[in-house]
Amino acid sequence: MKLKDLYKSVIETGIAHDLRSREEIERVLADEKAKFEKAAPEDRDYFDKDRLFNPFSDTRVLFGDPETEVKKAIIGIDMEEGEVLLTYLLNKDLGHKIDLIIAHHPEGYALSRLFDVMKLQADLLANCGITVSVAEKLMEKRISEVERRLMPINHNRAVDIAKLLGLPLMCIHTPADNCVTNCLKNLIDRQNPAKLKDLLKLLKDIPEYKVASALQLPPKIVNGSDENKCGKIFVDMTGGTEGAKDVYEKYAGSGVSTIVGMHISEEHLENAKKANLNVVIAGHISSDTLGLNLLLDEIEKKEKIEFVCVSGFERIRRSN
Repeated sequence: MKLKDLYKSVIETGIAHDLRSREEIERVLADEKAKFEKAAPEDRDYFDKDRLFNPFSDTRVLFGDPETEVKKAIIGIDMEEGEVLLTYLLNKDLGHKIDLIIAHHPEGYALSRLFDVMKLQADLLANCGITVSVAEKLMEKRISEVERRLMPINHNRAVDIAKLLGLPLMCIHTPADNCVTNCLKNLIDRQNPAKLKDLLKLLKDIPEYKVASALQLPPKIVNGSDENKCGKIFVDMTGGTEGAKDVYEKYAGSGVSTIVGMHISEEHLENAKKANLNVVIAGHISSDTLGLNLLLDEIEKKEKIEFVCVSGFERIRRSN
């Protein structure tokens, strides 16, 4: 599979599993086209033209010829300087012939624009019953906070090394997170767990969470108890990073009783406790792994790729 076709398939799969409507995604792309057309000629040179067809700012081919044939890829949750050097050594000394490095967490300019993808969280909040104007206002503050936090980071370290070593590099973030969010939402809707202990059992039966449990990182209740009723469950696993810190009272007001997430900061958790919400943390690396596996299952319906798995990722295929 050529790198350009892999990238295209990643975007298509991310859109197919996005909880936003197709119309909303088309509107996002149309807005980007309008911005490009209105931009001054000198500004167009710096416009990220991927924004015209890719609604996920944290998913990019960071380096490499689009015509590169990808037969074997090394893939992990975090593919930074050490993993890039490892790839070089695997090719040089062990003859692996790895064609592509795939990171889940963004690097390079995909990391610098991570905050952009957080805008989709306002739509997800609206879908669960929070007034859209309130959702947008809550996210506006959080997005600005994340943008400022990202500004001083040395984004391009791993990309620079990949370029020097001639190793193509891409990152796949929100499309994979969309896959895990959609999967768990549909599973929970079908199984309709009554109590938190039933929700935990449902999660622990998923292969990626079984692996994490063996590593002593199982899904865990961080607020609530086994016998608590689940009530309305909101799966919060996409949109770049954690959302607004003061959204939890709004969740409760919209009828949500239980939040299922990858991870949660102490400040977010304290606010969830104040709102009397149950919180279940499925696991960060395990959820990222599940999302990537679901996405790769879809891509491999077209063409199989050999994967070298590192940095917390394990390829688990499901029967098509």
